[in-house]
Amino acid sequence: MKCPKCGFEQPVAEAECPRCGIIFSKYELKQKHQAGPASTAASPEAPTAGETRRAPWQSFFRELFLYVKPEVHLFPFAGRVLLFVFIFGWGLKFIFSSIEGNYAGESFMHLINLPFHEAGHLIFSPFGRFMGVLGGSLMQLLVPMICLLTFLLKTRDTFGASVSLWWTGESMMDLAPYINDARELRMILLGGVTGRDVDDYHDWEYLLRESGLLQYDHALAKTAHGIGTLLMIAAFAWGGYLLYKQFRNMDAEIPFPE
Repeated sequence: MKCPKCGFEQPVAEAECPRCGIIFSKYELKQKHQAGPASTAASPEAPTAGETRRAPWQSFFRELFLYVKPEVHLFPFAGRVLLFVFIFGWGLKFIFSSIEGNYAGESFMHLINLPFHEAGHLIFSPFGRFMGVLGGSLMQLLVPMICLLTFLLKTRDTFGASVSLWWTGESMMDLAPYINDARELRMILLGGVTGRDVDDYHDWEYLLRESGLLQYDHALAKTAHGIGTLLMIAAFAWGGYLLYKQFRNMDAEIPFPE
């Protein structure tokens, strides 16, 4: 609903506006009293309790994914805009680079993903050889997803969650060249060797061979890159919409957080 006094849009109907503090029922009665009986009869009624309960899941998801603070200050907002522009331009580079070119594997983000990938091997190793090998790729994807959930559920920073979704998409793209190399084994791996130099050293050669899917390595790599692309595009749409909502709520008169 939209506040009739300050225009602030809320994801769900509340008793009072979180921005200007008016109580809607009292404000409506005051407006009706000032306008007279004719206006009272013609004014639209506020949504009833039954109407607000028609789709509770819609209110829940709007509050979870589209929440923005009532007051948005200028400098933090400008920082989010700059970050969005940066990851948007960088994300397009990831999207339009070929799998064979391995742009993701040669980017700075690969250095961020790599420690989580290697830690995943250790964390999942108690569950057997297959899960120990697969755990590297799993952990590389789980870490940005955990960040996303933390931003949503713990700190209620929906824009931070959209950046984490971008990271999840990038991490998926980072795996695509590795999967694509499962048969050729030409990629230089950690330690300066290739999968041809050391038996069972290449994660995805081992995983796909053991699964009987080695002949589908290129198709699976394209799928991973495609999923990463979709996640990144979703992050662009989500983050851009949140910035639009924050811009509408921005309090330019107070540039610094209190």
